[in-house]
Amino acid sequence: MNTEQARFNMIEQQIRPWDVLDPSVLALLAIVKREDFVPPEHRALAFMDLEVPLAEGQCMLSPKVEARLLQELVLHKHERVLEIGTGSGHMAALLAHKAQQVVSLEIRPALARQARINLQRAAVVNVDVREASGATDLAHDAAFDAIVLSGSVAEVPQALLEQLKPGGRLIAIVGQEPVMQALLVTRSAAAGFGRTQLFDTVAPRLDGFGEPSRFRF
Repeated sequence: MNTEQARFNMIEQQIRPWDVLDPSVLALLAIVKREDFVPPEHRALAFMDLEVPLAEGQCMLSPKVEARLLQELVLHKHERVLEIGTGSGHMAALLAHKAQQVVSLEIRPALARQARINLQRAAVVNVDVREASGATDLAHDAAFDAIVLSGSVAEVPQALLEQLKPGGRLIAIVGQEPVMQALLVTRSAAAGFGRTQLFDTVAPRLDGFGEPSRFRF
């Protein structure tokens, strides 16, 4: 496989047509080597328009979804970011290049360990991977400028929104299959939140987040 040609095709044929037009995001996708965050047995899938399998039944989001989420966050170099669901560490690496610091929570210890290895190998030093649940073990050491959920939830918990600074943004894929939407939530004041629906997509569930009851009375 011609890796650089495959990377170019991924950017031009998958990502750019999905309205990812920010030059800094497109350039970053060429710099951060996605294939280095893919398990060796699935390396041939690194640039394909699909979710790459990881250990313990987990997966990486497709390249175009990761890129679009990154673009919509509009990160700045002084900002502190919380990621829920580290997975392989690829999204954390992208976030790290755009922000000052990334705290990434991964509930599965084996994935957290591998993500640390992947990030160290990629010389990414401003990501703190923690073995924790994004649903219950929130990082209370400081508020965040941005939060990204690298997977879907039925709804965004209020406790997670409270981790945002005023002016902060959270992006998540919300809903039930077959209909989910990427949602951008912006904290406008101490208790004010604005919501913008961005695009339709489907993503696997994040561990530990509850489902709404199917029973109606």
